[in-house]
Amino acid sequence: MSSTILQVARRSFPPAVAAATATVAAILSFDVQENKDGKVDAKPDGKLSAWTNVETAPMTPPSLDLPKSSLPSFGFSPNVCFSSFFQNVAFCEAPRAKPSDGKFPSSSSKPVDPTKPITENPSSFLNSDGKEVKMGGSMWGGGADNDALYHGLFPRRQLWRPSLEYPLWDYNWDGRQPPPIVLSPSDRNGGDESDRSTEDATRIAEAKRERHIRKNGVTRHLILIRHGQYDETHKEDQNRILTPLGRKQAELTGKRLGELIRGVNEEFGPCRVKVLRVSDLARAKETADIIYKNLDLENFDGATIERSEPDPLLNEGRPCHHIPGGKARASAIDKTDEHHPRIEHAFRKYFFRADPPAPAERLLDEPETAVPTSTSAKTNNSSEQYKESDDETELPLRPDPLHEFEIIVCHANVIRYFFCRALQLPPEAWLRLCIFNCSLTYFTIRPTGTVSCRMLGDIGHLPYEMNTFSMHTGFNW
Repeated sequence: MSSTILQVARRSFPPAVAAATATVAAILSFDVQENKDGKVDAKPDGKLSAWTNVETAPMTPPSLDLPKSSLPSFGFSPNVCFSSFFQNVAFCEAPRAKPSDGKFPSSSSKPVDPTKPITENPSSFLNSDGKEVKMGGSMWGGGADNDALYHGLFPRRQLWRPSLEYPLWDYNWDGRQPPPIVLSPSDRNGGDESDRSTEDATRIAEAKRERHIRKNGVTRHLILIRHGQYDETHKEDQNRILTPLGRKQAELTGKRLGELIRGVNEEFGPCRVKVLRVSDLARAKETADIIYKNLDLENFDGATIERSEPDPLLNEGRPCHHIPGGKARASAIDKTDEHHPRIEHAFRKYFFRADPPAPAERLLDEPETAVPTSTSAKTNNSSEQYKESDDETELPLRPDPLHEFEIIVCHANVIRYFFCRALQLPPEAWLRLCIFNCSLTYFTIRPTGTVSCRMLGDIGHLPYEMNTFSMHTGFNW
C-alpha cells in the first residue's frame, strides 16, 4: 500500500506534498530511525510504531534519501494526527483514545525541584497546605511543531492541553483522587461478598468509600474578590492605590462578607472563614485591609480569621492567550511565557479538595457513620456548655464543621483564569468573562473533587452608581 501512495504522490503533487505523502507511507509500513548522517532510515516491520511512538523527528522513507532540512517540519506525538492530509497537510489535536479497560490513565508528572524555576516544573506544585500537588494538563508540551502557530494565533506550545478531552471531567484534577481499592483475600471471600466476583466487590467498596467521603468530608468554599477601583494613571505600583469610590466599594464588600460570616439565624447560619488572602499589589492589599476592618466581628463568637502574608503568585498578569484575539504579538507571547507558570502555580496552590475523612473500618459490610451536622453538634455542645443557664438563654450560632471558607482578594485576569481552570473549561476563554471591581466569584470544592461556581462577578452588594470595571463606570461602555 505504501508503494502505491508514493507512486500517486510523485505523479500528482508538488515535491513538498509528495514528500509529506511519503511520510505517511513510511508511517504505514516502516519503523523510522535517525542515522548518524542526519538522515532517516526506515525498516519494514508492519507496525504503526512510527505513528504512536515517534514524537519529534521529521520522517522520510530512505528511497527519497532527503536530508531532514529539506522536508516540511512535521512533529509527531501521541496526541497529534493528520486532520486533512490533502489540505495543506493540516494537523489537529486528536481526542485521547479510551483504553480497553474503560479507564483513562492518570496524568504523569514529576516532583517539584525547588532549585529550578517554576517553568521547569509545570505539573507539580505545593498547595496552601504545604502538600505536593501533581495534576494533569499542561501548556508546556514537547514536539517539533511547538513553535508553529496554532491556527495562526500563537505558538502551539502555549496552548493548554487538558489531561482528558473536553468535556470529560478529570476526577484527579488536584492530584487527590483516592487510589483504587485493592481487596485482600479475606475481603473478597468473606462476609456477604463471598458470592460476588472480585470486580463486583471492588466496585461496591469504592462506591461505599465515595459515599463515606461525600457525607463526612469537608467542603471547601473559595470566595475570590477583585480589588476596588484604583488610580491607573501611575506606573509605579505603590502609587496605584484605590480611588475614593474604590475605597467605598471595599467597605460595602467587607460589610457583605461580615454578614455571611456572622450568619442571620440557624437556617442561614454563620460560615467558618479560616483565612483572608491577598496578592502583593498595592490595590489588592488596600482592598483587603478595608474589607477586614468592615467585617464587624468584634462581638462574633467565632474563630479568628487569619490574615495571610501577601502572595506574589496572585499578582495580576497575562495567564494565557485568549480566543478570540487575533494573532498574538511578540510581546504577548513573551508575557505569556513569563506570567502563565506563576498564575497556574497560584491555581494549583489554592484550588484543591480537603483532606479525606478518616476511613471507615470496613467498606464491604459495615454501615457508615456520619460526622454530626452543625445542628446536632450545636445541640450536643449546648447541654455541656450552657447547663447552668435558664431555658430562655439564646445559644450562639455555630459554623458547620463540614464547611470551611477562604477569601482571596486578587485581580480580574487571575480570577477569570481560575474560573476556567476550576470548571475544566478551555483557559483561552478567560477574556470572554467580565469581573467588576469588588465583585465576588464563589466556588465550592466538594470532598469528592467536584467543583461548582455559585457566583461569578456578583456585585449585588454595590448600588448602581458604584458599578465599575477599572475606569469604566455603569454599563454604557
